[in-house]
Parts: sequence; structure tokens; C-alpha cells
Amino acid sequence: MPVITGMVSQNILNLVDTAMVSRLDSSNAALAAVGYGGFALFVAQAIILGLSTGVLAAASRRKGQGRTGETAYFLNAALIIVVLVAPAITGLLIWVIPEIYHWINDDPEVIAFGVPYLQIRAVGIMFVAMNFSFRGYWNAIDMTRLYMFTLILMHSLNILLNYMLIFGHWGAPALGVNGAAIASVIALGFGSTLYFVFGLRYAREFGFLRKLPPCADVIRLVQVSLPSGIQQVFFSAGYLAMFWIIGKVGTAEVAAANVLINMMLVALLPGMGLGLAAATLVGQALGRNDVEDAARWGWDVVKVAAVSLTVLGLPMILLPRELLSAIYTLDPHTLDLAVWPLRLIGLSMIFEAVGTILNHALLGAGDTRRVMLVAIFNQWLVFMPCAYLIGPVYGFGLTGIWLLQVCYRVIQAGIFSYFWVRRSWTRIAI
Repeated sequence: MPVITGMVSQNILNLVDTAMVSRLDSSNAALAAVGYGGFALFVAQAIILGLSTGVLAAASRRKGQGRTGETAYFLNAALIIVVLVAPAITGLLIWVIPEIYHWINDDPEVIAFGVPYLQIRAVGIMFVAMNFSFRGYWNAIDMTRLYMFTLILMHSLNILLNYMLIFGHWGAPALGVNGAAIASVIALGFGSTLYFVFGLRYAREFGFLRKLPPCADVIRLVQVSLPSGIQQVFFSAGYLAMFWIIGKVGTAEVAAANVLINMMLVALLPGMGLGLAAATLVGQALGRNDVEDAARWGWDVVKVAAVSLTVLGLPMILLPRELLSAIYTLDPHTLDLAVWPLRLIGLSMIFEAVGTILNHALLGAGDTRRVMLVAIFNQWLVFMPCAYLIGPVYGFGLTGIWLLQVCYRVIQAGIFSYFWVRRSWTRIAI
């Protein structure tokens, strides 16, 4: 429940952030810029965000083995890697974005909003990577309330700063889209500070900032984390490519797609919270050498997620137009474009539950390489070429692209189910 609560707070942040931007002048261009910027940023930082998976898998396995005094060693190693790698990614991104942004979208208005927004957001890459590493650790050792508490405070601060900096309230300048970016960076830095304070308070006895794991364990951490990081790079780059494909249809379609993705996360992120719980429980069971318990946890969490996400998807099926109008200020054309794709999101929630939970459960077992290969193959070699044909070439528009995305996600859920039933993940050593 703490993990899900934290995820829900993230949903609220995404909705409020996008809803505020939708109230700006030139809202379609602003929404498109924020959408492109968010996924471009995730592409740039995704490779080090995979450290969260490695920390969770290794620390939960050690906890299951009863070696709790060693669990924070892997967090220490992850934080050092972040400090070494993140500044280089930030500097490179700030430098190249003005030169390459037109490859993502050539609308001059979107470029004018998008370049400074993404450059500002790049400053927070180190904080994001640290926060993900801490998230993996707190989940692994069953201290999820610290994760929840930090996320709620961080997101509350972000909402307040958005209100102040986007619109110029309380004596602040009205910075528009750039204000949203500045607010995000400040809130992320605040979250990292809180995590370090909590680490010194609650994890020193487990080795936090005291000692690194042996070199062999650091190498194994990187081996487990790297496929997950590569998967996240391709996943987020895939969404960026999807935005590019949708941009070939129209800017209004890109604005609608940004809204739809945020709406999808409203229902899906609680499932991701359950997935993190599944990864932790599977890792701890494998640490006890209890394979049957690990296998049961995967299916039990799937059942809970299937019911929960289906319920959350019902308003999207039954009242899509009302739901969109209640949250966003969209022009009538953009609103019409988003209605049927939102219904498709609601209808697909039960399949997303299966895919999301078993994806995380396999990652918790250390089966990161196969998950990476399946995700990249399905997204890039199946979905992307077909989406280009369905949307810009054959003219089925945003609804056609979204229907195709639902189909590929259903297939992926079936593959992960097959992997879970076969149980080859039980033989992976961490």
C-alpha cells in the first residue's frame, strides 16, 4: 500500500503538471513540448535508472538470505555510479538539444517551448537517478513508507512550485513551460536530500555510506542493471519515436497523445507499484530458496492488479469525454481525438496488469536480459513499423496507432506469462 500510494501521488503530479500547462496560451504546442521533453529526458537518463532494478534484486535477495547488514552496499555502489555518470549525461544533453530537437519535431512553436524546457529538466538527471536507486533499496528491505512519504512531499512541493512559477503567483515571475521544468528540478533535488537523511537515519546499520560490496558483487550489480537500463532506453525512445510518428499526423494529435499517456499512468502506475512489491517478494523468496513461494507471489499479485486496474479503467471506458474535460482544458478538436484512444486504454487495463506485474517479477528474479530482448523486439521491430504504416501512411490516425499499441502490449503480456510458467528464472544467481 505505501508503494501504491507513492505511485498515486506521482499520478496526481503528472495530471496537475499537464493540466496546468494545458491552460497556457498555445496550449497544444506547450503540451506537445512537455510530452516530447519528458520522453527525450527519459531516453537520456534511462541507462542509469536501470540501477534501481539491480539494487532491488540484489538487496531483496540478501534480505531473504538473512544478510541484512550487507543490503545497503549495493545502494552505495549505485549512488557512486550515478555521481560519476549523471553529470556527463546532463552536460551532453544541454549541449546537443538545440542542434537535434528539430529531428524530434519541426514545428517552430514546439521547438521554442521544447528546447529550454528540456535543457532545464536535464539539470535534474542526477536527482532522478539517485531517487530511483533509493526507491529500489527501500522496496527491497520493506521500508516502503519512507519511499511513500518522500514522494508525497516531493510531489506536493512540485505542485506548489508549478502553480507559482508557471503562472507567476505569490510574486514569482510567470515562466510558463520553463517554470514547470524549474519546479520539477527543485522538487527532485528536495527528494534526493530527504532520501539521504532517511538513509543516515534508518540504513546506517545496513551499511549505508559505510562500505562498498566486493568487486565481484559490483560487477554483478552492473550485469543485472544494464539490461534493465537498456530496456528503459529503448522503451522511452520508443515513446519518443511514437510521438514523432504521431507528429507526422498533426500537432493536435501530439497534444492529445501527451494527455492520453498521462491518463494511462493514472491507472497503470498503481500497477507498477504492485509490480515493485512483486519484485521484492519474489527476490526475498528466492533468497530463502523457496521457489514455490516466489512463483505464487507472481500470480497472486497479478490477481490483485487485474481487479484494481480494471476498476480504474472503467471511467475511461464509460465516461472518456467527461473525464478529459474535467481535468484538461483542450480545444474541441483535440478533445475529440482523445476520446476513443482513452476508451482503448480502459479496455486494455486487465492485460496491462498481467504484463506489468510479471515484467517486474521477472526483473526481481534477475531475469533482466530476456525481459529486455522481448520488450525491445516487440516495441521496435513489431509496433513501430506498423504504427508508421497505420498512422501517417494509411491515415488511420491517433486511434489506429493506439489500437495497435494495445495489441502489442497484449502479446507482450502473453510472452511474460509463458516465461513465468516455465520457471527458468529460478536458476539465476545474484
